[in-house]
Amino acid sequence: MSYTIGMDNEMTNTNEQQKRVTRATIKAFLRRNNGRVFIKNDSDFDGSVDCIMPCSGKWRKAKPTERLPENTLGMHGAWFVGRSNDWFSRYSADGFTGYNVSNCCGSFVLAVADEVQE
Repeated sequence: MSYTIGMDNEMTNTNEQQKRVTRATIKAFLRRNNGRVFIKNDSDFDGSVDCIMPCSGKWRKAKPTERLPENTLGMHGAWFVGRSNDWFSRYSADGFTGYNVSNCCGSFVLAVADEVQE
């Protein structure tokens, strides 16, 4: 049995195959958790300086939008470039679990709040 230690210092069994995170994974996550999703924008594209700039990075409830559904997947504050130019990873920190998305237009996290066990 072999193990690897990831960037988050978690030890995982390399024999267990983890599913790759794709755009379809994100779509299913948003569908399953409709109304419970939070978003945190870590960086956004700023046209005044023509590059990506860091932003507040505060959690807020994700609001639905009808604007450009192919690029927003219906979430205000999210922007997906498509054409294999989005990078996805799992996210679990700060009491939230979900997915981190990075691309040439910025980076953000879509997550749900972890349930508190009493």
